[in-house]
Amino acid sequence: MERQRLKPQVLLLGLISLLNDSASEMIYPLLPVFLTSTLGATPLIVGMIEGTADALSSILKLVAGSMSDRLPRRKPLIVGGYALATISRAWIAVAGRWPSVLAARLLDRTGKGIRSAPRDAMIADVTPVESRGRAFGFQRALDHAGAVIGPLLALLFLDAMHLPMRSVFMIAVIPGAIGVVLLMVALKEPRAASRGPRAATIEGPPLPMTFYRALVAISLFSLANSSDAFLILQAHAAGVATGLLPLLWAAHHVIKALFSTQAGAASDRFARRYLLVAGWTIYAVIYFLFPFARSVGAFFVLFVAYAIPFTLTEGTERAWISDFVPAELRGKGFGVYYLVSGFGVLAGTALFGVLYERVSPQMAFNVGAALAITAAIAAGTARGTASSR
Repeated sequence: MERQRLKPQVLLLGLISLLNDSASEMIYPLLPVFLTSTLGATPLIVGMIEGTADALSSILKLVAGSMSDRLPRRKPLIVGGYALATISRAWIAVAGRWPSVLAARLLDRTGKGIRSAPRDAMIADVTPVESRGRAFGFQRALDHAGAVIGPLLALLFLDAMHLPMRSVFMIAVIPGAIGVVLLMVALKEPRAASRGPRAATIEGPPLPMTFYRALVAISLFSLANSSDAFLILQAHAAGVATGLLPLLWAAHHVIKALFSTQAGAASDRFARRYLLVAGWTIYAVIYFLFPFARSVGAFFVLFVAYAIPFTLTEGTERAWISDFVPAELRGKGFGVYYLVSGFGVLAGTALFGVLYERVSPQMAFNVGAALAITAAIAAGTARGTASSR
């Protein structure tokens, strides 16, 4: 079968992801230090800011996704979401107290909540079902490329050019603003007829049972997929120097950036659930091995290997979800997906943290591995007929 070229909307949305994530990752690794050393926030406040912001984002993804099914165009929600994120970075740069950063982070996550489900729905709208894995894999690849570029730019500005953090935050406004302008000028909405009839209410008709069967497997993995901060903490506790930690993380994202498109395309040729089973099983093995790592070399191998399950599954998950949802409910479907997976990660992070602190790191990693295996079994047994649109 001849491989189809990616649609212009997919290429543009991938580029916007790269620009936006480059801007975001210039700020995000520095934000805890900025909050505690410059604005006087406590670690508890830092955690509260991030937890509140992520919870808001998860809820808004469902609302915005459902709205985008009812509106004649998804583009305004996508453009507005990226614009709010750009404004939030300028706000952080001039913040004088930590409540201002809280407000800016809430604005940033509001933007993410507004744009994510409509963006993914538009990718599915313009992409034939046999190419969706590749399309979503491409978007994730460029997103991860931004996650490599952003920290490297921040390192350049801070260490080589000796700019203050506030100046770096203000510079981060530029790539995001370029992305918003590109969206306004170049993003073309697909023909309305391709999306099917609009739902009359925000609830609309029910989502298919096949969608919910897939969602059960994804939610189980979300519980296993706790915050990656624990992996950094484990590496540091085992003796990896602070200065090497960004290199570990960069290596992780380089692998994702290089291979996510190909892995997504593989899900177009094989049953998507097989890639999910493989990815989540590899995740379980890596989680089981993490407590036994003791050297810098071992952690580099594990962090590179840790990118493999996400390379296999991130684009595949989104394509899998879109397979089971008719076009007129696509935004709502992605909204439910993001809501369930977002709160699953929050719950999984809380569970991991309690086990890590009160029982042992090994127990926390073993429970995460067991949940990932359970998710793989659920994915392997989930069957259903894909939507033709």
